[in-house]
Amino acid sequence: MNLLQFLTGRLAKGLLTLLAIAVLNFFLIRAAPGDPAQVLAGEAGAADALLLEQLRVRFGLDQPIMTQLWIYLKGYLSLDLGFSYRQQQPVLDLILARLPATLLLTGAAFAVSLALGVVMGALAARRAGRWQDSAITTLALVFYATPLFWIALMSQIVFSLKLGLVPNVGYETIGANHAGIARMLDIGRHLILPALTLGLFFTALYARMMRAAMLEIAGADFVRTARAKGLSPGVVSRRHVARNAILPVVTLAGLQAGQLVGGAVLTDTVFAWPGIGRLMFDALVQRDYGVLLGVFFVSSAMVVGFNIMTDLVYRLVDPRIETVS
Repeated sequence: MNLLQFLTGRLAKGLLTLLAIAVLNFFLIRAAPGDPAQVLAGEAGAADALLLEQLRVRFGLDQPIMTQLWIYLKGYLSLDLGFSYRQQQPVLDLILARLPATLLLTGAAFAVSLALGVVMGALAARRAGRWQDSAITTLALVFYATPLFWIALMSQIVFSLKLGLVPNVGYETIGANHAGIARMLDIGRHLILPALTLGLFFTALYARMMRAAMLEIAGADFVRTARAKGLSPGVVSRRHVARNAILPVVTLAGLQAGQLVGGAVLTDTVFAWPGIGRLMFDALVQRDYGVLLGVFFVSSAMVVGFNIMTDLVYRLVDPRIETVS
């Protein structure tokens, strides 16, 4: 199977997956307690039966559930994700306005977690049984077990409020009117805490997996052969052990890359980061079904996309792997 056939098959499966997710999300959202018409009527200061009926007719909530599902799926085929009755804007416009901030945060958190995890895991494996190994393993367990929101709050208190090293909330300094490189640096300073906070949990996973994989591969026959040839421990570790041990880490990282969007809900809320995580949280509170469904769909598409990219990267990392069905 050549690369084009491989990509075509993956894309077809991805589209079917997105269709199933869209249908499932639709029924799950409709099963949630709360009536968006009552929320809107309450915000308007009136909740009589006539106003509720008018709101339901206006936003199609009076239609049979299967009719609503068909309208919802038909709109998605034309990239029409619906209309936000709470913010009076198309859902796609709301998501596209928040998507760059989300991609920046999740991309930075992914890069940080993968880089730190691989380095920490490799160092722990090379120092197996020593104090460095114990320290890294303990630190990884702490990061893995500590709730994300607690790390976010503590990092704000320590590094922002107490030490004043980095900003604690926001995407950029309000009213600074930076441009060019100055604006990029300002956004980068605001990005440090949320990216590190979001990436620490996954750093612990990658470090533990990298350590276990390197220790397992270190006893393989080809590694003993490399040592017998007189290669230095550093060369053996880099070229023979780490290169093969990183394969399962790449697989896990690709599968979990989409989960960063879910973790961004807490990070966006605590750090006031203007991403789709905060948009989803606000829509949940306001019972804005259209925005919720749109965010879920875009998040699912990102997960499917990350999985396809993982398959390609895995093939590049290890050329021995062929794209076979």
